[in-house]
Amino acid sequence: MTDKNEWLNATIEEAIDPAEVIVDPHHHLWDFPTGTYLVPELHEDTGAGHNVVQTVFVECGSAYFEDGPEEMKPVGETAFVLRQALESETRGGAVISGIVSFADMTLGEKVEDVLEAHDVAGGGRFRGIRHAAAWDASSAIRESHTKPPEGLLRQDNFREGFKKLGEMGFSFDAWMFHPQLTDLVDLVAELPGTPVVLDHLGGPLGIGPYADNRDEVRKILRPALETLARHEQVVVKVGGIGMSIYGLGLNRLPEAPTSEHVASLWSEDIRHCVETFGPERCMFESNFPVDKQGCSYTVLFNAFQRIADEAGWSPSERAELFSGTARRFYRLEN
Repeated sequence: MTDKNEWLNATIEEAIDPAEVIVDPHHHLWDFPTGTYLVPELHEDTGAGHNVVQTVFVECGSAYFEDGPEEMKPVGETAFVLRQALESETRGGAVISGIVSFADMTLGEKVEDVLEAHDVAGGGRFRGIRHAAAWDASSAIRESHTKPPEGLLRQDNFREGFKKLGEMGFSFDAWMFHPQLTDLVDLVAELPGTPVVLDHLGGPLGIGPYADNRDEVRKILRPALETLARHEQVVVKVGGIGMSIYGLGLNRLPEAPTSEHVASLWSEDIRHCVETFGPERCMFESNFPVDKQGCSYTVLFNAFQRIADEAGWSPSERAELFSGTARRFYRLEN
């Protein structure tokens, strides 16, 4: 991480609007042999200039139980994050107010026991499940960490689990690549009772067969987003824009990018998403520390603020994008 931090520190910016209230609805925590990102690291990023008051943790396969039934092992991650959340309250700074965990939706109705265990382990902060479906036929594109099969969302047992999730009052984080969005459209049309948030702008790939083909990707992505927007239970996380799989090469720059550069690359796509769903159904996200491969936390939220300025969104629209939608969707107390 030393080289990465040196690269990021070569581009230092002050927050454009340090008073704007931010709820970051998507970050991870882990203590892996390859690196550590826990509350101290989170607070270093969220406290670097912007007014980040609350966050939502999203599953990443961290701290699973080593023993017990296989389907219950992910509950260990929820228990681990609750401890981190309580620490976040004692240290000052952004509070981890919500937890999105993993449960195998292909358990069908049997997933109920796993969801109940997550709810208990989350100490009142458990909000929903992400069962990543990101998969592509190209060998150049790595599958999700959950190793999903092709067409996961079309499986009957998955749909049974998805329906049970909504019946129990929880939400679903959808992480997939842009060619798979038609599966999500079909899912939410059939089962409208489960609230859904689409992660990372819908996963517009820019590597492998999609490299240097951004306009063609948009021809697939945008109609799917416009169809999804007809389903009121679906909202979108606007972010993930630092990931190398999106193909814009931020991680390959000799120096970390400025917020002006990041905004210039993503303004058109972000504005289309917000115009399609409305600010009340979009939320800016960090996806840290994954997006740290592309830019610093301050640069990322400066880029969002630049795009908001450029779009001329009103104070109430900005409040939705930076905090309101996230608080409402994840049922967070102020």
